[in-house]
Amino acid sequence: MKVVERKGEMGTVEQAGVRREVSFAMLPDAAEGDFVLIHAGFAIQTLNEEEARATLDLIREVAAAGEEDG
Repeated sequence: MKVVERKGEMGTVEQAGVRREVSFAMLPDAAEGDFVLIHAGFAIQTLNEEEARATLDLIREVAAAGEEDG
């Protein structure tokens, strides 16, 4: 998800129009405009834009495969 706002250890991330409030306690250097992986409400890893796009593509493939399997 892309960091759209940062206020101390908390902030807002967005992907495909969906916004979530998350903690940046584990990524104190994450900044607005960065791409991050989120788990259980925490930003856990920073990604460059290419890694973020590849990760999103993989998630979409897995979701599509799950839909095909029922």
